[in-house]
Amino acid sequence: MTAKEKIEQLRAELHRHNHNYYVLNAPEISDQEFDKLMRELQNMEEEYPEYEDDNSPTMRVGSDINKNFTQVLHKYSMLSLGNTYSLPEVTDFYERVRKALNEDFELCCEIKYDGTSISLTYIDGKLVRAVTRGDGEKGDDVTDNVKTIRTIPLVLHGNNYPKEFEIRGEILMPWTVFEELNKEKETREEPLFANPRNAASGTLKQQNSSVVASRKLDAYLYYLLGENLPADGHFENLQIAHQWGFKISNATKKCKTLQEVFDFINYWDTERKNLPVASDGIVLKVNSLRQQRILGFTAKSPRWAIAYKFQAEQALTRLNEVTFQVGRTGAITPVANLDPVQLSGTVVRRASLHNADIIEGLDLHIGDMVFVEKGGEIIPKITGVDTSARFMIGEKVTFITICPECGSKLVRYEGESAYYCPNETACPPQIKGKIEHFISRKAMNIDGLGPETVETFYKLGLVNSPADLYTLTTDQIKGLDRMGEKSAENIVSSIQISKNVPFERVLFALGIRFVGETVAKKIARSFQSIEELEKATLETLIQIDEIGEKIGQSIVNYFSNDKNLLLVNKLKEAGLQFTRTEGSGPLTQKFKGFSIVISGVFAHHSRDEYKELIEQNGGKNVGSISSKTSFILAGENMGPAKLDKARKLGVRIVNEEEFLKLIM
Repeated sequence: MTAKEKIEQLRAELHRHNHNYYVLNAPEISDQEFDKLMRELQNMEEEYPEYEDDNSPTMRVGSDINKNFTQVLHKYSMLSLGNTYSLPEVTDFYERVRKALNEDFELCCEIKYDGTSISLTYIDGKLVRAVTRGDGEKGDDVTDNVKTIRTIPLVLHGNNYPKEFEIRGEILMPWTVFEELNKEKETREEPLFANPRNAASGTLKQQNSSVVASRKLDAYLYYLLGENLPADGHFENLQIAHQWGFKISNATKKCKTLQEVFDFINYWDTERKNLPVASDGIVLKVNSLRQQRILGFTAKSPRWAIAYKFQAEQALTRLNEVTFQVGRTGAITPVANLDPVQLSGTVVRRASLHNADIIEGLDLHIGDMVFVEKGGEIIPKITGVDTSARFMIGEKVTFITICPECGSKLVRYEGESAYYCPNETACPPQIKGKIEHFISRKAMNIDGLGPETVETFYKLGLVNSPADLYTLTTDQIKGLDRMGEKSAENIVSSIQISKNVPFERVLFALGIRFVGETVAKKIARSFQSIEELEKATLETLIQIDEIGEKIGQSIVNYFSNDKNLLLVNKLKEAGLQFTRTEGSGPLTQKFKGFSIVISGVFAHHSRDEYKELIEQNGGKNVGSISSKTSFILAGENMGPAKLDKARKLGVRIVNEEEFLKLIM
């Protein structure tokens, strides 16, 4: 495998895990495994800068933005923390800080609560805005929902607070509430929440604030920002904020030595299991705000703080059965069915086995006593077998060779660990998965439809492919389970509106393997119509920027399948946009041949809007600075690492006002 292919493989894998984590609320791997893959990709991108890609997972943060909420630009970027998993790594962080400051310092140690991040703005002692983390630069305004959380003060106590300030924290769902909620969902035969964090995040995005109020969310606040803060010490500011009415964790502690930090970590590694809410680590922060400013930031995280992640909790239980699930792409996922066991605050009955290689490596047999742990405290997985407990060994677990849904013979593609069902157009889970992808927000964006509705339509024979959506009528679907006339009218209306979705998003919606949003956009700008694309050869496709042989061959294969061509023709007849419009290509060639990096926070437009402007004027967005970079579009709070690199390479820095003049 070439370096470019390995980089593309890592990007595809990380994009998938990112999507599972942030969009589907169904992560497959632990935070530690995700970080390991990310580090591997970062190292390869640094070694091979010629393969830089502005849409690489290393250049973005998973977003929780929902279009139904107003998006708000953060005054201060909500950066993520670097993660450590061992005490030696904590020592490394301590030594880096000591050497950089060259003076005495204290660390503030805090519990890392596992919820959904929130930013609260107060003016004159009153809550005026609550915004989710979003993509770190902007988030959703969820003020009405946050006001239902009783532990968040609407009006502050006393009068010694700044006129305006921001306080950040974590919205949490207590274990007891989480368990009650899942019991109710189980009774109604609805999908269960995977963990309290997903439940809290999903609750916060409810359109009905009365539902939010009924969920009994909690909140811990941990970071004060703004001008004229009461003290130079972070710990001291939190204690003062507590007097204003904020819920601050009483587990927070100042430490002067590394041993005190270790003692704090070791104590809470055990004691956290008695907390009423989920936690997954310890956050260490340099206490002095003055010293924080000296240390500054990298492009993605503060140099003055780090997160120590607890090792996953483990339990021993019996393996009763292994079942196999089929995903949208046809990938087969083995699932272990277990005797119920308590683990990290929830009862575990199922665990992921990932793929055939892992099953073989574990040498699993039905009836084995297996060690189960939660990767990142979220998704359970089997990590080992207690072979000493084998006394009546059952059948050896082997990977299936036939699809459990449609009976097709499974295939394993070169370079991949998963087995796939190749019957893309007739295997039920793949059909439903493709419809769910087709209607998703970044594809056709059809409101009112979700997995449960798709399942209902499919079972009733109303929808067997995306094209069937465009023949639905209000009379056909009104009166179905939880489907009133108004809901039915809204769905049919949204389906009709989707006919205006532009060519590149229709291409993405088709679900061609390896064709994500970025590749779909590149294709739409390279071909005038779907007819041109259908006739394209592999040689033609790989000439397009960012399309390699793997993606190109996948596109050729897609249009070689008569059933796929039939689907495209039906969608054409329904009136979807399969031709490039005037606005699809560059408006001007002002930036033709330019590679432009965007960094910082902007006043007039969002980062995504500036990326669009660059592309509309013939330029290329890139994520990392090199000698080939034409210039940097720099906003407020540009990362110091990028600034230093730009100066060393002599790359021109253009501010927002200068950039807007360039495209006038």
